[in-house]
This record gives sequence, structure tokens and C-alpha cells, in this order.
Amino acid sequence: MKKLLASLLSLAVVAGLGISIATAQDEHAAGGAEAEHATPHYPINHPREQEWSFAGPFGKYDKGQLQRGLKVYTEVCAACHSMNLVAFRTLTDLGYSEDQVKAFAANYEVQDGPNADGEMFMRKAVPSDHFPSPFPNEEAAAASNNGAAPPDFSLIAKARGITRGFPQFVIDIFTQYQEGGPDYIYSLLTGYQDPPAGVEVAEGTHYNPYFANAAALAMAMPLSADQVTYDDGAPQTVDQYAHDVSAFLMWAAEPHLEARKRMGFMVMVFLVIFTGLIYLTKKSVYASKEH
Repeated sequence: MKKLLASLLSLAVVAGLGISIATAQDEHAAGGAEAEHATPHYPINHPREQEWSFAGPFGKYDKGQLQRGLKVYTEVCAACHSMNLVAFRTLTDLGYSEDQVKAFAANYEVQDGPNADGEMFMRKAVPSDHFPSPFPNEEAAAASNNGAAPPDFSLIAKARGITRGFPQFVIDIFTQYQEGGPDYIYSLLTGYQDPPAGVEVAEGTHYNPYFANAAALAMAMPLSADQVTYDDGAPQTVDQYAHDVSAFLMWAAEPHLEARKRMGFMVMVFLVIFTGLIYLTKKSVYASKEH
């Protein structure tokens, strides 16, 4: 009887082991199949690194470029994208006079109120106002753009930096690379292309391997040659437009970049001098001490 029970137990163990192995093999096969069809990492192509006047520890904004970028934003991007954290008065940083800023702001209307009757009303914008949204609310923005509300552009250049991975991010610490946002915006604006063979994109979307969230996005290519007229003789090409508006959006996201870099340089000089003074003090104090 004991031998029979032992035999039955052995058979059960072997059967259970066989089922476990088969299950593990099936899971492994399923995992392999899922891996083959796994969603690729986005962006498909890494943003192309560009040269910017504001790059590096001593970088400065090119005011001429910023003025051109503002023109591209107002004539192209502002039709869909708000910039509600940027006040008109800050445009004086771009080299405009106060009268020019007042005239520029007057081209916009903003909501104000309530008035004496308790009603909201529209009025011409003044320098203290912010760039208004082209839509009354986010729902209206989404309804006008295939269900996806266009993002606000106030901080887009700081919010869209792409992680460069190891070991590049270590190198970036020493090179002071902080232009990931402008590089991404430039690459996205100039990266529209036909999808490669075998790749299908949803109807109403446009293939762009530089897009951070998918292989295609709802926004069609917004720029075309000679779309915006420049007064300073700069090339009216898609590449130039993309450079200029990317630089402008970097300024919008970090208008005090130059002051920050100057302060950082002064701090580093102070630390070097302070370190030297500490070393000389140590030598002076311990020079007569026996070791």
C-alpha cells in the first residue's frame, strides 16, 4: 500500500513538473512574440544637435533671431498655440521700445471684467497683459484640433528635452549642454517625411520620426518656404524659420538665461578665489607648527 501511494505521488510530481515546464515554455514563447511586436522607443530618431548663440557657459541670445522667431510664432504658431505665461512687456528684452510693445499688444484682444453690469467684455491688450489663447478654453481647442488640444508654448522649450542616455548625459554635464528643448523643436519642425515602407500611420496624422510620443502626430507640417516675410534679409526657408522660432521659444521659457550664466560665472570665480584664500590661510597657520 505504501509503495502504491509512493508511486502515485511520484507520478503526480512528474505530471505537475511537466505542466509547469510546458506553461513556462508557453509564457516564454508569448513573451518572445510580444517582444517582436513591442512598441518602439520614441522618438525614433534622436533630435539633431544644432548650434545656438545661447549655448555654453557664455552664451547669449541673438536679439535679431529672437525678433524673427517672434514673427514666426505670431504669424504661424499663434493660430493654435497659446503662450499665456509670457507678458507683452517682456518683449523689450528683444530690443523693442515701449511704444513698439504697446503697438504690438494692441493687435490682440483680451477678456476683462466684470463691468458695472457684472458682464465680462473684450478690450485691446496692453503691455501688462499676457499672450492670449486662440481658443476660449481647452475643450474648444481640442474640438478644433481632432480631439487633441495644442500645448501651451510658454515653457515648451524646457519641457520637451529628450534624455540622451548614458554616457552622453555625463558628457553633457561637463559641456553644459542645455539645448535639448530647442534641438527637439527644430528637429520636429523640419523632420516631417513620408513613412517608410511597411509603416502605416493613422488617418489624419503625419509621420515624423522626431516626435517624442509616437511615430506620427496630428499637427501637419506648419512651415513652408517664403511663408513669413523677414525684414532683415535673413533666408526665408523652413530651416531658418525652425531655428528662429526654436530660439524664441527658448527665450520664452528662460528669459533670464543670460543673467543666470553671468551669476554662475561669478560664483565659480568666487569659489576659485575662496579656495585659494583657504589654502594660503592653512599654510600661514600651520607654517610654524611642527609636524
